[in-house]
Amino acid sequence: MASRVIQVDIHGQRYAVRSELDPQYIGELAAYLDEKMRAAACELTSADPLRIAVIAALNISDEVFRARADTAGVDSRVRARAAEIERLVDAVLDDARINAVNQ
Repeated sequence: MASRVIQVDIHGQRYAVRSELDPQYIGELAAYLDEKMRAAACELTSADPLRIAVIAALNISDEVFRARADTAGVDSRVRARAAEIERLVDAVLDDARINAVNQ
């Protein structure tokens, strides 16, 4: 897919983003970041855009890290359950083989 330039507005500034990703997806990402920056701006006494961007980035990083931790827990439970199912299937197959040999 060819890259293209998508215009987005984030925290009152217009940016040209070159990407191969779907323009609608880029727009959603920009809207999400804009929302996070606006929320950070409401929490800060300073209107410094860099400071707002850093706080927004920290908040988004926190979300990513928490999502990874949640996913890791689910992943380990799924793997454990899959191993348990595999043991059960192996036991059934072993019993079927033994019964087939004895007949």
